[in-house]
Amino acid sequence: MSHVTEEIASQPACWRAAARLVAEGGAGALPRPGERVAVVGCGTSLFMAQAYAARREAAGHGETDAWPASEMPAARAYDRVVLISRSGTTSEVLTLLDRLRAPTVAITADPGAPLAAAAGATIALPFADERSVVQTRFATSALALLRAHLGEDLERAAREAAQDAPPPAGALERTQFTVLGRGWTVGLAGEAALKLREAALAWAEAYPAHEYRHGPIAIADERSLVWLLGDAPDGLAAEIAATGAQVVHEAEDPMAQLVRLQRLAVALAAARGLDPDRPRHLSRSVILEGSP
Repeated sequence: MSHVTEEIASQPACWRAAARLVAEGGAGALPRPGERVAVVGCGTSLFMAQAYAARREAAGHGETDAWPASEMPAARAYDRVVLISRSGTTSEVLTLLDRLRAPTVAITADPGAPLAAAAGATIALPFADERSVVQTRFATSALALLRAHLGEDLERAAREAAQDAPPPAGALERTQFTVLGRGWTVGLAGEAALKLREAALAWAEAYPAHEYRHGPIAIADERSLVWLLGDAPDGLAAEIAATGAQVVHEAEDPMAQLVRLQRLAVALAAARGLDPDRPRHLSRSVILEGSP
């Protein structure tokens, strides 16, 4: 069994551990209601930042922006900046941290990492650390922590994610994949498409659901699978099905659906003779020459 397969299966337990950490007071450094917040990450962590930012603001907790670490304007006024990095060694995150003046809190798997040492406060999730290059459980556990801190109950999501259902019938025969989201699930859609690209070298894209009609639907045909996360715009699923594409739209918690898409990525990699533990051109952490 691959490392990534084991790590995908462990996610419900990790989410429950993250929720306990919040319940026991271990996440007190996270943003307070009313604060103006920036959430920062790279790659998978950026998609989790986008999901949390949309979720927090929609819940009325305060203005919340998500930034790639390389693009955030360091002089912009925020009450708190949350930095997400599994390894705690990502160059762009450390470079940004050195320029920030707002209070900072890091979420990382390694409490001994440079990010943990440099941030104003750190929330470590060592139980969610991974051997894989391809991120799964750390990212979703960070999001579980943040959702729990917003007051959400994650038990339903954990139960649904534990159901090891096979990929949708016919999915492994498709050659083009699109994941659509709305609100906080736009970030999850981006992450799901990234997993399909990383693990299976698949042609995978992600869009806000309302944007799909504005051009991207042109590529949909009988070779496509389009997965809608969360609520779908009225009539969109029928329009996509009319192209010949396979449409998947489930009622599960979108984070549990992300787990299903992770499993699809691994299954697709196996069907293509690829090793999901060794994605090409990738490393576990991006450390740039000359960075902190």
